[in-house]
Amino acid sequence: MKILVTGATGSVGEHIVKQLLLSQVEVRALSRSHKNTGLPAKAQTVVGDLDNPETLEVHLKSIDSLFLITQSEQTEARFLANQRIIQLAKEANVKRIVALMDYEGNPIENIIKESGMEWTIIRPSEFMKNALYFWADSIQNEGIVRTGFPETLSVRIHEADIAAVAVKALVEDGHHKKIYNLTGPQSLSIREMVRQISDITGKPIELIELTEEQVRRNSKHQGYDDDFIEYFIIGMAKNPPKSAYTILDTVEQLTGKPARTFAQWVTENKYYFV
Repeated sequence: MKILVTGATGSVGEHIVKQLLLSQVEVRALSRSHKNTGLPAKAQTVVGDLDNPETLEVHLKSIDSLFLITQSEQTEARFLANQRIIQLAKEANVKRIVALMDYEGNPIENIIKESGMEWTIIRPSEFMKNALYFWADSIQNEGIVRTGFPETLSVRIHEADIAAVAVKALVEDGHHKKIYNLTGPQSLSIREMVRQISDITGKPIELIELTEEQVRRNSKHQGYDDDFIEYFIIGMAKNPPKSAYTILDTVEQLTGKPARTFAQWVTENKYYFV
């Protein structure tokens, strides 16, 4: 079996590549460059750009399954690029496509469903790795986390668990026309996650709660537009949907193993915080 993994150097893709290699399948790992990929030597690193679909055409030939990571921001250009990739995969007689999507209603979803290929859609909750993007620098340099709405709950998921489900869908039968919503095993507040980081690293961390106005101002300064800021504050922080904090056992049902906890993730990545 031969599988092409797009986004192979990303948060989920790197785990998929490693897990597929353990399954004794041939892996083509797509990267924008051959340089400094950090990918295992056994993976066949191939160069391509999701924004330039024609660069994937040669890599789609003679593969059985495709893992496609779809971009969060579906501009018209990205939609057309994803649409073209799916068309090229169909023309190359790819049997199966597994797509990672981060929200319901992504416009590329219907294109995948109508592609004629076996399809599976994976829709995870927030990544545990987001803790690095938002908190690691200030914890490392100041011992501080500045955040609004610290009691907001989240069922964050370990990227390796997303990968484990993707690998199942890529190599096994029985996942056609399935949409898998994935969460971690706990519903934790930001305050609790920061406490766990402190306990595991042994580093005191002060949590400074920002006002709503400070969150708006900081988000604006970081380049987010007004619509996104309103969505984040009203839709996710002040009044989050039930799905944001509801625990699902999909990972364990599909893999036979409990989903990894946030504490496990922090233990694996604690060197980023100290």
